[in-house]
Amino acid sequence: MKVIIPLAGKGTRLRPHTHVVPKPMLKVAGRPVMSYVMDDVQKLGGIEQVVYITGHLKDKVESYARATYDIPSVFIEQQVQDGTAGAVALAKPYVDQPVMIIFVDTIFDADLSVINTTDADGIIWTKEVEDYQRFGVVVTDADDHMTKIVEKPTEPISKRANIGLYYIRNWKLLFEGIEHVLTTAPHKGEWYLTDAFQYMIDHGAKIKVVDVEGWYDAGQLETLLDTNRTMLEKGRARHPESLGVGATLVEPVYIEEGVTIEHSTVGPNVSIGTGSVVRHATIRDAVIGNHTNIEHAHLHSSFLGDHVVVHGVRGALNVGDHSDIRTTPGA
Repeated sequence: MKVIIPLAGKGTRLRPHTHVVPKPMLKVAGRPVMSYVMDDVQKLGGIEQVVYITGHLKDKVESYARATYDIPSVFIEQQVQDGTAGAVALAKPYVDQPVMIIFVDTIFDADLSVINTTDADGIIWTKEVEDYQRFGVVVTDADDHMTKIVEKPTEPISKRANIGLYYIRNWKLLFEGIEHVLTTAPHKGEWYLTDAFQYMIDHGAKIKVVDVEGWYDAGQLETLLDTNRTMLEKGRARHPESLGVGATLVEPVYIEEGVTIEHSTVGPNVSIGTGSVVRHATIRDAVIGNHTNIEHAHLHSSFLGDHVVVHGVRGALNVGDHSDIRTTPGA
């Protein structure tokens, strides 16, 4: 099996952090978001090659993937951001067998081993949601085969949200569908991979719909912080035995080695990177980068990058690397 991972997007909803860090490499509970997905891919076994479709900050993605995962890989730059169908089309020269397509800006709980027993032409994984109007939802027949995907429906025709995880056994029909889609008029400059799935269905394919147990978005600040909390609750929480004088932790938290916490309360739902210092402060519901200094502050619902200085601030912050924010008199 081949695996295609499109990650060329600029991550505009997570700026300023994505100016310097690719969106799939932003950390929740101390790990890059894409690492959770890639761990599941490695457990599958039988992966002949991973095809990464890169773009924004492509060198950082390639360096990380090569250094972290011992899987044969190829990296293709998507020079024109023309949508998910355009991205996957770039992988065609490397695909000669069934393929898994994974968008790695989310984390999911799914049993991927189902691909070893299916006789369907493909599988699309979904998650049932209440706020279905926000998503592309998958409509199914009585046998749980996809009939269509509807973007942001106004009527509750389905609550099974498309989460960006697919297995396609009939890979030839997939690329035939992509070629067809690329000849049609784009939607606001983009061609969608889901239209290629619709082409497959219209030409007799059976795509099985399987629900995941959990789906955790990391594509914008609010959902990233919520996913950080979930990963901590699901077992990623940790902290060193020794932190500093007057340190109070409210679980769950993830604290790297080399962090100093003094006369402060940290947690719940806080991740702090190595080398950071927290003094005379309270922090909850936050992701804090490496080598960041927080003093005389009271933060919540915050996302701070690396090498940030925050003194005397109260409230919610979203600041990128090397920012300096002080309200202390004379600072």
